[in-house]
Amino acid sequence: MEELTSAAYDNRIGGFAMNGYMNTSMGEITVDKDVIAQYAGSSAVECFGVVGMASISVKDGFAKLLRKERLSNGVNVTVENNQILIDLHIIVSYGVSISAVADNLIANVKYKVEEFAGLEVAKINIYVEGVRVID
Repeated sequence: MEELTSAAYDNRIGGFAMNGYMNTSMGEITVDKDVIAQYAGSSAVECFGVVGMASISVKDGFAKLLRKERLSNGVNVTVENNQILIDLHIIVSYGVSISAVADNLIANVKYKVEEFAGLEVAKINIYVEGVRVID
């Protein structure tokens, strides 16, 4: 079977959504970017210092802490040339070092998403949208 490039694959589906694509000896594998976003969000909230994922309300500009079922709303995933770009919108715990949390978050999410999806994570952008005091 001839190996398809990601561009050829996107043309086959009309360029609708950029998903991860792999061609193996057993067949084709596609990983939807929403699945990657959910997994990245779950991996992010496991990290020390991260209270949760944030959703920004365009109406009032406030960051809102998301529930576990909605973690992917705080994550934006783009797949270009079978490389994953991730934007994480997080709320951190009061009193932690944001740079230490960010370093840990990048390492953890990068490792877990690459193992899960089988694709390289090229870049992770972190947007700290708020700080919460944890009792």
